[in-house]
Amino acid sequence: MNAALHELSDQIDQATQRLLDTARIITEPDLRAPSQLPGWTRAHVLAHVARNADAMRNVLVGVRTGQDRPGYASAEAREAGIEQDAGRPAGELTADLADSAMALRTVARRLPGDGWQVLVRMLDPGARFPAAQLLTRRLVEVELHHTDLGAGYGPADWPATFAAMELGEPMRTWRRDRLSQPAAAGLTPPRAPASWRPGRPLPGSWLGTR
Repeated sequence: MNAALHELSDQIDQATQRLLDTARIITEPDLRAPSQLPGWTRAHVLAHVARNADAMRNVLVGVRTGQDRPGYASAEAREAGIEQDAGRPAGELTADLADSAMALRTVARRLPGDGWQVLVRMLDPGARFPAAQLLTRRLVEVELHHTDLGAGYGPADWPATFAAMELGEPMRTWRRDRLSQPAAAGLTPPRAPASWRPGRPLPGSWLGTR
């Protein structure tokens, strides 16, 4: 993992921590309430982010072992997994979110340098792209779906590096669309952001407990 990919991985770590900070205070009733995405509850959003981590890990495991395999078995399997996991209790969903993120991180950090140039895909059939792009895609997934929770985190809370990041399509359009979403009312009690300084673990961090 070169310096640029390592920096992206660090940004994913921080974005994941922020998402978990929010997820941990969402009560059961709030979890079943609608998200900013039509037809999805907040539970659906969290389940999607967890299963996305699993799919990306599957891709990278394939790269490491020389197997050409997509992240998801099919689009139908992807949707079925989200629907099934959206029914899990709040504590289980949050733990799943952390565990799946850590599993992805572990595989990514151990991938040999030349593996990042291998062409991969998330669905079959589907467009292929260098494995290195998975990290950008994961950061986009975490940041955008955090805002989709409608739980007090919005575009104004994005780090400047993410807000200004050069993105390809359709990710650029997805990010722009979030700027036009109505402001979310947030949750009660309000989330207290975790303080952080580069090079030090986050308080109560998912990284520091594993």
